[in-house]
Amino acid sequence: MPFLLPSPITALAATLFDRLFGEPRRLHPLVGFGRWAMVIEKILQRHAPAHPLACRFIGLLAWVLAVVPWLALAVWLRTQWPLIVDVLLLYFALGGQSLAEHAEAVATPLAAGKLEQARESVARMVSRDTAALDAHGVARAGVESVLENGNDAVFGALFWFIVAGGPGALLFRLANTLDAMWGYRTPRYLHFGWAAARLDDLLNYLPARLTALSYALLGQTRSALACWRTQASAWDSPNAGPVMASGAGALGLVLGGYASYQGSSELRPPLGCGALPVAADIRRAIILVQHTQWLWLALYAAWSIAGA
Repeated sequence: MPFLLPSPITALAATLFDRLFGEPRRLHPLVGFGRWAMVIEKILQRHAPAHPLACRFIGLLAWVLAVVPWLALAVWLRTQWPLIVDVLLLYFALGGQSLAEHAEAVATPLAAGKLEQARESVARMVSRDTAALDAHGVARAGVESVLENGNDAVFGALFWFIVAGGPGALLFRLANTLDAMWGYRTPRYLHFGWAAARLDDLLNYLPARLTALSYALLGQTRSALACWRTQASAWDSPNAGPVMASGAGALGLVLGGYASYQGSSELRPPLGCGALPVAADIRRAIILVQHTQWLWLALYAAWSIAGA
């Protein structure tokens, strides 16, 4: 059976499912995948050699064993029920509604002056220490998370769906999940998680830059492009840098600066230009992500019709 190009209708259906139902509250497939990956890690880490290159190979093997069986199953299922599989896989890969809900759980108490509640909510979105954040710090963390996760939870999945249908969206989401599990520069994962981090960077390279361009087009364009050009390369992540610099410039906000991780303070490069973020800017960031998603769907539909 020849490869069936995904349809904009299936992308729209999956987007509407995500908007209506959000992520599954129970029996989420990614929870099961995470447990599967933990079993593989436990087995292979137990026998991982000390040599860095050998440990990297073991990490790559773990990535293949975790991802390829589910990807192969998705490809086979798509040959049987292409439309249903495409809709379901993209729906499971998208996290736009969940991102909006988490962001609103920060913005609402922050706007009401309930700083402690806002700190607790933003702690569910970011890995930094949040107990001592002031109102601007909470808002900054929320905006940064929304902009970065707009790419990780929405646009990366959409990009790979357009390229390779439901299996493409699944590949991206599983790779992103393994990066979140293994892609740390800690003694345990420095070499074992190297493949997971690099493969996620590779799959994210084009989506991140298209996301950055889209943020710029839908916001303060000149400022966003200037921030992307001058600030993105200073950020640790080659993909988060363009996304967050462009998003900050598009919103007219200053992000970056000091952040504490496990008690250690870190000065991160500045992103954007303009005002310090407040509670309302978290909602502005969500609106930017949502408008960008509709832009991508409209362009995908126009491209599909033009090529028909």
